[in-house]
This record gives sequence, C-alpha cells and structure tokens, in this order.
Amino acid sequence: MTYLSRIRINPLRSPSRNLLGNARAMHSIVMHGVPGDATGERILWRLDADNPHRPWLYVLTHTKPDWTHLIESAGWPGAEGEHAHIADYRPLLDKLRAGDSYAFRVTASPVQNTKAPTKLTQAQKDRAQERLDAAQTTGRRPRSLRLGHRTAAAQMNWFTERTPGWGFRIPATEIEPQVPGIELDDSLASEVLIRNRQRLSFGHGTSRSTKHPVVIHTATFEGRLEITDAQRFTEILLAGIGPSKAYGCGLLTLAALPAA
Repeated sequence: MTYLSRIRINPLRSPSRNLLGNARAMHSIVMHGVPGDATGERILWRLDADNPHRPWLYVLTHTKPDWTHLIESAGWPGAEGEHAHIADYRPLLDKLRAGDSYAFRVTASPVQNTKAPTKLTQAQKDRAQERLDAAQTTGRRPRSLRLGHRTAAAQMNWFTERTPGWGFRIPATEIEPQVPGIELDDSLASEVLIRNRQRLSFGHGTSRSTKHPVVIHTATFEGRLEITDAQRFTEILLAGIGPSKAYGCGLLTLAALPAA
C-alpha cells in the first residue's frame, strides 16, 4: 500500500518554527510518523509554504502513518477541522494512462556532477580539495563534485531536459500568437514555471556540521504535464525526482486540471 498525507502546520508555535526552518529536523519528525523501523522505507515529503500563515506538509509513505505526534507538537491539536488527511494512493496510480494530463507540483534539488568546477564557494573548494587528497592517497581518479544549480535558467533546463526519462512531457504553452516583436525563451514556451527558489543550509548533526554544513539549492516547479510512459511515471511518483529526498525534495504531486 501507499499513502499520501497532508498535514496542517501551525507556524506560530515554537516547535513549528524549528521544523519550518530546518529540513533535517522536519525529516526526523516525518520519519517518526511511520511505525517500526522506517530506515528501510523510502519516505518522500514536501513543505508547501506559499501562504506562510497556513503551511502544508505532504508526505508519501508505503506504510500507513500516524501523525498524532506532529499535530500535538506543531499543529492545532485543540482546533476543529481535519488536522491530517491520509489517502490511499493506489486508486490514482491504477488510473494513470499515457496521454493523460495533470496539473503538477514538485520541489527538486537540481544538480550537476562535474570534475572541472568553477566559481566555487570556500566550502566547495574545501570539499574538492578533500576529494583530490583522498584520490592521491588511494591512487584513484578524483570523484566528480556534485554542485547545485543556482540560477533559475539552469534549474529550469535541468528539469525540462529530464522529463522524457521520467515518463512525461511538458506541453508547449497555448498562448498564441506570441506578442509581435517579443520572443519567448524556452522557460516561457512550455507549461511549467518555477514558483519558488531557496537555498537551504543546516548542520549534519555531527562534528563536521560546522565545517561542512549541508547546502541545498531547491526550486519548486509547477505547471501541466502529459504522461508519455505510465509505468515509468508511476515509478517516478513512488521513488521521487532528483537528489536530497530526505530533505523535502522529489515528491511530485498531481491534481486534476481545471475544466476548460
């Protein structure tokens, strides 16, 4: 079984502010929502805080979760209404077909692997030197350095170039004709936009946390997609997109398109 949960977060409470500002802390409390040992289960989550007064947490699990602890510490435990909605994901997965179109949203961590990095921060230079020193010690070739894309254009290119391998495509925009004398670039010529971009930084929770904090550049993509390979697309929905999944990246969610 697979379950998609949506949980209300109260941003005014002290524990909530810690969770909202620290992806590592949010990952920890999400993992505690699954009974037993969750280390062997791929759990995807995403925080949607478009409205900072009403943030929502989405979580995809293969085990039915219990969010009582999260509601009590970071929600509205005494308020009316539904605090956490847990839905069986299988009905959606079973009806996916090639050619179907959906509205979508995903927060991802666009990255590149390079052996010739440029414009590095001091922390990245330190990491690159450590890898070079390790390679010289072992006699192996230096490993590539994984760097986050930091511009909107690079992040958009990262996303659109990979959609064929994820089992879907982004349709061309239906805005016709184009404004005379103005040419739309690639990011504006398809049904996708970047809704939000962030730079996340937090410690490892180890002795290395001060010297080498975790730094993630994220982008939230949303728009319209068309399924081209239902089997591959289903795999992507369950496994997530890109790296940094433990820190709120990779969960792609769907919604019905508004009626024409």
